[in-house]
Amino acid sequence: MRFLTILVALISTLYCKAYAQSDVSTLAFVGDVMLAETEATGKFLAAGGDPFTHVRRMLSIANLRVANFESSAGTRGRADLKKPFSFRASQQALLSFSSVFEVAGLANNHVGDYGREDLVETIDSLNRAGSITFGGGRNAAQAHRAAIFDLKGVKVALLGYLDFFPRWFTATSNMPGVAWLDEDQVALDIRQARIDHADVVIIVPHWGVEHELMANSHQRRLARAMIDAGADAIIGGHPHVVQDFEIYKDKPIIYSLGNFVFDGFEDDDSNTGWVLFVKLDKSGVIEIKTKPIQIDSNGSPWPQSQKRGPCWYKSQINMTLCSILDSE
Repeated sequence: MRFLTILVALISTLYCKAYAQSDVSTLAFVGDVMLAETEATGKFLAAGGDPFTHVRRMLSIANLRVANFESSAGTRGRADLKKPFSFRASQQALLSFSSVFEVAGLANNHVGDYGREDLVETIDSLNRAGSITFGGGRNAAQAHRAAIFDLKGVKVALLGYLDFFPRWFTATSNMPGVAWLDEDQVALDIRQARIDHADVVIIVPHWGVEHELMANSHQRRLARAMIDAGADAIIGGHPHVVQDFEIYKDKPIIYSLGNFVFDGFEDDDSNTGWVLFVKLDKSGVIEIKTKPIQIDSNGSPWPQSQKRGPCWYKSQINMTLCSILDSE
């Protein structure tokens, strides 16, 4: 049995090295980034701090960086009085965010905190700052349209969906909003992404129960349905903690990456997140490697080489925890 384990590991290593000089690209995904002016993260930035100081080098190895932008960034509208928290980031915060992340996911429960017209301004502001958005739009057609990137000749499509209140902020045919996670619509969106020549389709859902360390049956059912519909990977967020992970039909599912830039939590689980590096080529995802981070009192992430998250190579049946060396 030990010989078989070593043989599988050796094959996996050789398999990955075979792609080292080909059309392999690396995407970096992180969880919730919240830079609201009223919170410690925004105040730290306004005082001249850089919440990304300690992770810029880590993230620089990726060809494309993707984050969940967990707030408004407009100047219009009023806070939603029915919500306990409404987040709005400054234009300065946008520049800081976009200096790291070329892509901003909008399918979350805070991007609409100041209303629909404010969302349109948020999209425009992010785009001007240099971040392409997905998962939200001026109407349903835009919200459900994949953001497609050409990386070394491989076309990668990103689709984002909200599966957490407020449902009323869903985009409609004539109103701005976010894409709601309806599995039939997701299947149509994946099909359209393929028509638009996407080689790889990655779904980024905002779902689950806050502070639950394990994905629930609803998340698991939806994840499998989206892979059955043609997705190559599922990379989720929202619970403010990292959750479990699995392989389904040779496709990786990460249920939650946890927080990345956030404050207001005292427990260690909520101040721990994962940076997920995804290697892919035209055949799909071929490798996943995690680098854990710890969030300080300013809401800023620090690399944690002694902690471990999931690693996986395409030839492996199951995803396992990375070795300490993989996390360095």
